[in-house]
Amino acid sequence: MTVFAVQYIYDEQARRRDKVRPEHRTFLSDLLHQGALLASGPLADDGAPGALLIMSAASAREVATFLDDDPFNREGLIKARVVRQWTPVFGPWTAQ
Repeated sequence: MTVFAVQYIYDEQARRRDKVRPEHRTFLSDLLHQGALLASGPLADDGAPGALLIMSAASAREVATFLDDDPFNREGLIKARVVRQWTPVFGPWTAQ
């Protein structure tokens, strides 16, 4: 499998995100247990609100398909989503 870094840039509707966050986290937990999500978390508050997700998939298209079902996406709370193939050189996700 290939590793991908995904950046979410959220819209400014923090209250709506707070309301949908439990469903969003359940969705991410399911991806983690399926092996598609390797890590995720919010980005620091020093810029646009967003998150970083590290995913494992066969292609960027497969990552996008997984994330289309994210409740944040379904509710229109993600302003932009960038999916890029990432080649880790050091750490737990390097090719063996």
